[in-house]
Amino acid sequence: MSTTAAPVPGASREQLDRLEEHWGERPSLRAWLTTVDHKKIGRRYLVTAGLFFALAGLSALAMRTQLARPEAGLLSPQEYNQLFTMHGTAMIFLFATPMLFGFGNFLVPLLIGARDMAFPKLNALGYWIFLFAGLFMWASLPFGAAPNAGWFAYVPLTGQQQTPGLHMDVYSLGLLFLGIATAAGSINFIVTALKLRAPGMSLNRVPLFVWAIVATGFMVIFALPALNLDNAMLFLDRRFGTHFFDPEAGGNVLLWQHLFWIFGHPDVYIIVMPALGIVSAVLPAFTRRGVVGYVLVVFAIVAISIISFGVWVHHMFATGLPRLSYSFFSAASTIITIPSGIQIFAWLATMLLGRLVVRVPLLFVIGFIVTFVLGGFTGTMFALTVFDQQVTDSYFVVAHFHYVLVGGAVFPILAAVYYWLPKITGRMYHEGLGRWAFWLVFAGMHVTFFPMHLYGLFGMPRRVYTYPSEPGWDAWNLVSTVGSYLLAVGLLLVLAGVVHAIRRGRPAPPDPWGGDTLEWSTDSPPKPYNFAVLPQVHSLHPTWDESSRESMGAGAEADRVLADGRRTLLTSELDGRRERVVEMPASSWQPLLLALAMLLFFTAMLFAWYPVAAVAAVAVAGTVATWLWPPRRPERELGVSA
Repeated sequence: MSTTAAPVPGASREQLDRLEEHWGERPSLRAWLTTVDHKKIGRRYLVTAGLFFALAGLSALAMRTQLARPEAGLLSPQEYNQLFTMHGTAMIFLFATPMLFGFGNFLVPLLIGARDMAFPKLNALGYWIFLFAGLFMWASLPFGAAPNAGWFAYVPLTGQQQTPGLHMDVYSLGLLFLGIATAAGSINFIVTALKLRAPGMSLNRVPLFVWAIVATGFMVIFALPALNLDNAMLFLDRRFGTHFFDPEAGGNVLLWQHLFWIFGHPDVYIIVMPALGIVSAVLPAFTRRGVVGYVLVVFAIVAISIISFGVWVHHMFATGLPRLSYSFFSAASTIITIPSGIQIFAWLATMLLGRLVVRVPLLFVIGFIVTFVLGGFTGTMFALTVFDQQVTDSYFVVAHFHYVLVGGAVFPILAAVYYWLPKITGRMYHEGLGRWAFWLVFAGMHVTFFPMHLYGLFGMPRRVYTYPSEPGWDAWNLVSTVGSYLLAVGLLLVLAGVVHAIRRGRPAPPDPWGGDTLEWSTDSPPKPYNFAVLPQVHSLHPTWDESSRESMGAGAEADRVLADGRRTLLTSELDGRRERVVEMPASSWQPLLLALAMLLFFTAMLFAWYPVAAVAAVAVAGTVATWLWPPRRPERELGVSA
């Protein structure tokens, strides 16, 4: 850990000691299990999502090895289906969004000048549910009971008759369980960004990464109910014999696809949106200027979050829906490229007009732009109904969405790892090792997925565990498999670089990059209370602004130290005017106990232990009631006039 201190704050030694007393936690098992510190929770999200990413990546390597040659026998069809389903489910639900939410957890309070998230205990609950839901799903794999009908889980293939056993029950219950964490985290991000911003941080001074996280939160709130409803109906059909998706009993098979893709296409942007925010956060430090067209980029973020809800049917162009309806969704799928293009051109203009400092985070940003543009180009091709119908369920589709999701999420995530690693760990990474990792990841990604466009156009269907040699797909599949191992080596170098930085990296200064946002005005890593003096923001780039820097230095206003308890400021939604001081909750067992009670409930439902499920439901209700029960002592008045 770094011992390098930030510039001397405008707080006395006595005030700093009181802040440490109220916000600090002595290392212990109890503190580890009960913490509500957003930085610790953010780090746990990052590590846990990284572990799930490793499991999903190993699944992908096993599948690519199986597909390296025709008629290979490494995996049976049943094993392949389970690995295929868990790979997609984990990458979408257990890695991409939680990893980006992990960065959000660590960074959003620091970026807006707050001391914690708006609901610290809810934040801790979200992590524990995420961990338990992920373990709930992955634990089924060693027993041969993992989900096995694809991460999209199309009915009627996922019905009890076609897919007996616990496989798809694990899927539906696991995603319902995980959805609680995702919704809780989204609400927390929205309230934190709207109400806990530093004084003076009006909406036109909010960092673009925070805009992206808030837009993602709103998208989750509106999209997730469709997925939850879908999974609840699937579970009821399989377990209790309802007929939501049974045409013979008045149900509708396409109802699953409509509800799934009403969630599923916004989910692409739920994954990509925070990653785009990362790019906008990294660029200023390595171009020495702010992102060009701030207002237009914010407009693009909001526009994407709205338009993405109107394009779900382009996933269903081959299902036989009325052709007139295709024209509207084809148009929407084309229009959504406009705000995406605005951001791309804003970043290119920023690099063109700035002074580039080529370090590893910037390399991953450039790699992202190249890959994401290629993925977006094929995406516009899918907006054309005729073309979409020709390549549906071929490997061309697999190539496209890996270009979008690996290029649009993994590259920015790796840029974020290298960019914020000094702030998170207090240690600097090894530049040479990072550059090797970038080139191997970049080359491995394109060698793996670009050939899929070709053998997809040559007719190879997706979702197959083997193939004959006659069509001539074997050479291209071998190239993809070699590329997957090259990509794996690059990712291992990323991990090696992180471990090397933590164990042997030189101490990081508070601001190693010359960044423009508030997290770089804190120690590396930040103190438990983040800011000794809550900042007064005067511009979009507060650490480049002398007035904003001085607001945290000697002579700062005493009423922004708030050393008499776990306290932070509440500000107005639009212009960041000071409203009052609020008391933040301390560490608590309630989040862990509530998550354990929920885990017991979903496990009991999986195995049809309904009396146990009823007991668990009572425990959940009791824990929630205890959580929300008002304290017996009168609450201390903390209001402060604006």
